Formats: sequence, structure tokens, C-alpha cells
Amino acid sequence: MKILIATNNKGKKAEISALFEGHPVELCFPADLGIDKDVDETGSTYTENAALKAETFCQLSGLVTLADDTGLEVAALDGRPGLHSKRYVPTAGATDAERRAKLLAELADKPSPWLARFVCSVVVAAPNMPTHFFEGEVKGEIITRESGGFGFGYDRIFWIPQAGKTLADLPMPEKNLISHRAMAVKKAIDYLLNQ
Repeated sequence: MKILIATNNKGKKAEISALFEGHPVELCFPADLGIDKDVDETGSTYTENAALKAETFCQLSGLVTLADDTGLEVAALDGRPGLHSKRYVPTAGATDAERRAKLLAELADKPSPWLARFVCSVVVAAPNMPTHFFEGEVKGEIITRESGGFGFGYDRIFWIPQAGKTLADLPMPEKNLISHRAMAVKKAIDYLLNQ
């Protein structure tokens, strides 16, 4: 089975590829097919945004397509940045470090601990088939001191109490045991392999 993973994000590509290892599937990415497309994430939920990407790339490629949308929700900020996690700093070319800095600046006057969760919605779209949805989440809290050299995005300030580490402290095999994206992708893999 050939599956298109609808992302150009290096971190996501690595994590999702690792989750598919050992399964009888061939993964490809938009660049492999010469597809250069940015999908406007205009949905009001993670699932709607993931579906926009999965269905668009499925139509362009004719392949079974998996896409995700993920957000960090911080209780002290009423769930922000949420759907806008990637676009939290609206400047073109904003870095992960700038997004983390903005988040910590907004939390500075809020009482801690700053409880938070990562939420991931994965959507699988296939030609002439219903679209399927899968979700995962991981709970933790935001800390002020960055830690870890793995992962990307907000991982360096997302502390997981039961692990005693940030997501960025976890090498990929460990992260893929507990992360929000891993939970959702594993459900999608189970679905795909049982078709």
C-alpha cells in the first residue's frame, strides 16, 4: 500500500515515518510527487484542518493520504494557542523559539503550574472512500526553562510529570510511545492495515 503523508514539516515526517516502520506500506511525501501546495487551514477544529489537507492532497495525488493538525492548549490562556499554535507569531518565517518566547511572555503573570495538553487529529482520505478521523492527546505543563534537544515546536517547554522530562528530552522511540501524534497515527495505522 502506498500512502502519501501530507506534510513538509521535517519533524512530523520523521515521527510519522518511524511509526510506520515494520508495516507493509510505502510512504511518500508531497515533494516526492512534485506537489507544491499550501492548504489554507481555515477550519474551526483540528479535524477540519487535517481533513482539508488530507482531502486536497488525496485529490491531487490519487493516493491514500494521511494528514494531521496539532495544537498546544494551555489552560491559563483559555486554550490558546490551540488552532493557531503554528501561527502564534504571525510574522512570516517566525521560528519555534519565537513562538515559545511569546507563549512564556503571555504566561508570565499567570499563577503556575501552567497545565497544558497537546492535541492531534489525524485524517485519512482515500479516493472514493469515506474520510476517517483519529485523535490523540498528551497532558503536561509548561515550564520556563527549555530542556532537551529532540522534537520541535513547543516540545522543549512541555513537561510531562509522569516521565519527569520534557517532550524534547525524549528520543523519538520514547516520544512515539506517549505523544499525542503517535496516539493518533497508531489508530490510523490500525485502520489502514485492516482495510
